[in-house]
Amino acid sequence: MKTFTTALIATAVLTVLTGIIYPIAVWGIAQVIFPSQAGGSIVVVGNKVVGSSLIGQNFSTPRYFQSRPSAAGDKGYAADNSGGSNLGPTNKALIDAVKLRLKNIIESNPGIDPHQVPIDLVTASGSGLDPEISPAAADLQVARVAHARGLSEDQVRQLIAGNTRPRSAGIFGEPGVNVLLLNLALDRAAESHNARAAGSHGGTPGT
Repeated sequence: MKTFTTALIATAVLTVLTGIIYPIAVWGIAQVIFPSQAGGSIVVVGNKVVGSSLIGQNFSTPRYFQSRPSAAGDKGYAADNSGGSNLGPTNKALIDAVKLRLKNIIESNPGIDPHQVPIDLVTASGSGLDPEISPAAADLQVARVAHARGLSEDQVRQLIAGNTRPRSAGIFGEPGVNVLLLNLALDRAAESHNARAAGSHGGTPGT
């Protein structure tokens, strides 16, 4: 009986410590030190939530940089259904999917060399929610985006550079470009460009 009582008390104490006090303490510290990250790294423009910098989403119009393909959920990029296709490299369905993605990339970016298309533009990540593409994948899309936006290619490349994450500690991993943040920067740059263009003609948009 004494052993049972001791075990019961130990269980209760550990439950309170590890199941209540510790999680609340970690949550509270995170809210103070890393409020954005603790809240899911939510991105807000004006008063509207446009996504999370940690979760990829689909951008299909020529005016935006396209994300890495996703196999998460039926339509891809499903935050509640993270995962890959689980298809092997010799699986015909995977090969056909990659060929289709390559065809779409070539058609939407005329003049590119098919042999220079980065692998991350035709293959999905393991999570299906990767928010980043490689700098090479972003650079491949510069001409299309610049033309659609009426910006110079140098302006667009500067935006890519400003939204490129370096290697961790300078040596670990590879650089990455956050597609959502890059596209938001692109929106701001295009709005500024249009405002200057309207001003140079002595008028304002909509007048």
